[in-house]
Amino acid sequence: MASIKVSHALLDPTRPVDRQVAIGWKDGVFSEVKPGTPERRGAGRRLAVPALANGHDHARPLALSSFGAAFMGLETWLPRSMLATPPDAHLAALAPFARAARSGCGSVMVHYTRPSGRLSALDEARAVARAAGEVGIRIAYAPALRDRNPLVYGEEADMLARLPAEVAAIVEDTYCRPAAPPEAMIEMTEAIGEAIGGPMVDVQFGPAGVQWCSHALLVAIAERSAATGRGVHMHLLETPYQRLWADRTFPGGIVTYLKDIGLLSPRLTLAHCVHARPGELEMIADAGAVIVTNSSSNMHLGSGKGPIADAHGRGCRIAVGMDGLAFDEDDDMVRETRLANALHGGPAFARTWDRKAFLLESIANGRAATGAPGAGRIARGEAADLLVLDYDRLDRDRIMDVDPIDLLFARASAQEVSDLVVAGRYVVREGQLTGVDLEGTERALRELYRHEIARFAALEGAWPVIEREIEAWFRDFSGCC
Repeated sequence: MASIKVSHALLDPTRPVDRQVAIGWKDGVFSEVKPGTPERRGAGRRLAVPALANGHDHARPLALSSFGAAFMGLETWLPRSMLATPPDAHLAALAPFARAARSGCGSVMVHYTRPSGRLSALDEARAVARAAGEVGIRIAYAPALRDRNPLVYGEEADMLARLPAEVAAIVEDTYCRPAAPPEAMIEMTEAIGEAIGGPMVDVQFGPAGVQWCSHALLVAIAERSAATGRGVHMHLLETPYQRLWADRTFPGGIVTYLKDIGLLSPRLTLAHCVHARPGELEMIADAGAVIVTNSSSNMHLGSGKGPIADAHGRGCRIAVGMDGLAFDEDDDMVRETRLANALHGGPAFARTWDRKAFLLESIANGRAATGAPGAGRIARGEAADLLVLDYDRLDRDRIMDVDPIDLLFARASAQEVSDLVVAGRYVVREGQLTGVDLEGTERALRELYRHEIARFAALEGAWPVIEREIEAWFRDFSGCC
């Protein structure tokens, strides 16, 4: 049995942080949580909380601003991200997984939207799962499924007609290739589940979003999910343009549509919901689906803040996600968790959540979204997924005794992460990753990208025209001059 003694531990949101706690685990499960003896004089203080869970991400290899994708709306940002197509699927996953672990994440949702194009879907999934295993974290893997609207929320022919012929040819070849039939996408996902699914990998259906999926595809996913119990992960109402498209396409309501086709259920995780309305939130809550809020990404892309406090008040299960776009583009899940609470925790004396409850609830719901076992508590019988912070560094002034969770939400970042245990294995120890060399991995990735970026020279050259016309299409779409 392995064990650790900490000076502070968050065990129960209804009482103050426990002091002097001994935590033991065996066979990947917590076997004891009991009062411990005080650390020897001069020993460092440590704060233990459950390992964080990133409820929505895409495992992006490097920051997208390095590819010229800063300060864009989602509708141009997504096609621009083509320049960041992974040059090597394994390395491209290894880097974000290592950063996730270094920031205290024990489980990560991988909505895999940008494959390398060099491997079969099955081999790509194997490469991603191998990277997660080397780092030591849990993942959910959902290959993104889509079969319509590759560029705009309408006929691509209308968009292509706006472009000079030579630019239209580049766009059509890059973005408008035919999609596989719905049945083939379903079977591909099931084959991936057979190949990589297991205790540390949960494979889910990953429809990209209603605006990107045909009715036939969404119905097929709903039916297979209901038959097998496999989870479903998708974007919903992320941007104002998606809201407008949804209202025009589904006069009865887009969430009503999801309910009618059987997709709205406890198996469903919805990323963003920035532009969801009160009645839609009520339906999501009634269904038991999870909403993942992605604060930094929403701000980077100008998508909006989102009604997350209202959603929580209506009974929605809320998780926190990174979406591969942290505020400082550093994949810092500790800071992301703080930011979500700051944005949605409520004003002044009208708090939405107690901070302890917010932390534990967002972890529990994030684990549900990623298929991780248990509720994410430090308790006997729970999965041994544990984050330990350097409390001496966190309580740097050490003037008086204060609430450790207050300090965590006031100032913590990945810099305070000391240890991360996942399934009983040390993934980070004394601030260092145990399984991979993150700096070496990122160096290798940068070299590959510097070499590979030349293959996108034609797209980069045509980009100013493409960006201008996509923006013009959406201005016309929204009736904005």
